[in-house]
Amino acid sequence: DSQGKYLEALTFCEQALDIDQKTLPPNHPRLASLYCNIGNVHNHMGNYLKALSFYENALKIQQESLSASDPDLAGSYSNIGNMHANMGDYPKALLSHTKALEISQQSLPPNHPDLAGSYSNIGNVHANMGNHPKAILSHTKALEISQQSLPPNHPVLANPYNNIGVAHAEMGNYPEALSSFEKALEIQQQLLSPNHPDLAGSYDNIGNVHANMGNHPKALSFHEKALGIRQESLSPNHPALANPYNNIGVAHGKMGNYPEALSSFEKALEISQQSLPPNHPDLADPYDNIGNVHANMGNYPEALSFHEKALGIRQESLPPNHPDLAATYSNIGIAHDNMSNYPKALLFHEKALDIRQETLPPNHLDLAYSYGDIGNVYRNMGNYPKGLSSNEKALEILQQSLSPNHPDLAGSYYNIGNVHADMGNYSEALSSFEKALEIRQQSLPSNHLDLASSYNDIGNMHGKMGNYPKGLSSNEKALEILQQSLPSNHPDLAGSYGDIGNMYDRMGNYPEALSFHEKALEIRQQSLPPSHPHLAYSYGDIGNVYRNMGNYPKGLSSNEKALEILQQSLPSNHPDLAGSYGDIGNMYDR
Repeated sequence: DSQGKYLEALTFCEQALDIDQKTLPPNHPRLASLYCNIGNVHNHMGNYLKALSFYENALKIQQESLSASDPDLAGSYSNIGNMHANMGDYPKALLSHTKALEISQQSLPPNHPDLAGSYSNIGNVHANMGNHPKAILSHTKALEISQQSLPPNHPVLANPYNNIGVAHAEMGNYPEALSSFEKALEIQQQLLSPNHPDLAGSYDNIGNVHANMGNHPKALSFHEKALGIRQESLSPNHPALANPYNNIGVAHGKMGNYPEALSSFEKALEISQQSLPPNHPDLADPYDNIGNVHANMGNYPEALSFHEKALGIRQESLPPNHPDLAATYSNIGIAHDNMSNYPKALLFHEKALDIRQETLPPNHLDLAYSYGDIGNVYRNMGNYPKGLSSNEKALEILQQSLSPNHPDLAGSYYNIGNVHADMGNYSEALSSFEKALEIRQQSLPSNHLDLASSYNDIGNMHGKMGNYPKGLSSNEKALEILQQSLPSNHPDLAGSYGDIGNMYDRMGNYPEALSFHEKALEIRQQSLPPSHPHLAYSYGDIGNVYRNMGNYPKGLSSNEKALEILQQSLPSNHPDLAGSYGDIGNMYDR
């Protein structure tokens, strides 16, 4: 396996180093080359700190034995920069890559391909720091140099196009991203064999943009192409196979195919376990992904367990302030939030925020996401002023960093709208939801699921304000989009049927309300585990309609089913349990 090969390579390199250290002077260039090779093996094994140490030893020898402008020095600075980037120390990474660029500019002609490599490295660090416009400038410079120094269809030209595409995707410029990725693919298809692994990377990038645009079936198709190529060209447990399985899992998850998503993520985990050392940071990704699927399926304790496994790996293999640790702390915070462990949720989200404040620039998007997570926990705790304040901080950062029609801004307006709705400020909530809708209409395809979410939010606010015809119209628009975009048993369709059922209930049209709630229940029974809280919500809705129709025995039976499920799936102090007890109490009052 790959792990065995790395250990074998390490043994040979260390033997060579041992011999050369005995026979060569301590600053001999060949020793630097061996240090560099050993550093490369440690890098592949995820031992970034060890790799850094060997690269620094190589640099020290080169500084003693070579001229200050020798290109080999630039190579060592690049290696050191890559290790700092892998360890999440982006300012140090930027310094090292800038040093590499300066040396290359002194020693190489202005259109030398190595200069393009330095600009690409600098662009990648800017991207990690959330500075995507700067990343695009650096990658464009890399592209210009490559175009001057290489034939027009050289496969290396695909790299800057892919990097530019990634930056555009992060900024929400999906058409520009797609154009860059398609250009990269076109170049690769001209000269590479149809099963070359580089083609798989471009297919994955194109799939990711389609996913961002809400076209998950198309995304799945591209990720499956990427997987097919890698299966043809790589050994069965090659670590590069894990990535397409992860992407396929994400696409299935978005489409509500949770068993298929789980199967793909488990395959990615199995490959990673076979090919990587047990504490390699890349092993954490499939654990986090599996945790997310369990959360979507309502298995919150199981989700927490997988996120904690991911955390354990990252704590062993990364420095304590690495941004990837913050991502896992966020996932654990969300799991505790779902289980109503609000103080614990807050603690983990604040840990994530602390790391991001230490390591990222103040307008980095990840800081906004942390503030949004914290705001949502405060909202769930009933602390609406703090919930509003945190979500407004998130919005402020997003407004500084993103174009005014970026979809993530809509998500922030959605969070703010929810807080206002809980506070009974329905007009303010409606205004926030309408802003979210406007952004999504400008930036997303007309059948994107997030548009459906906005129409539902707006419909529900109209319902709260007693404007039932407007509310029903919005909820029906949402349902129409979901029916176009999702399989007929997707849980999100159940949510939409439930919203329409509630609107008919408010309008006094109880037979129609019952019909929609029963459709919602049927979908949830097909697509979710029997103890999922959403099944309880359907039973509760059906019970309340029967109560309004005067059929108290049926109403009581449904409400009791709802309570039974909630008692199995939620902690004893969860507010939804209080609501369920209240529904049963209302039934006995009749």
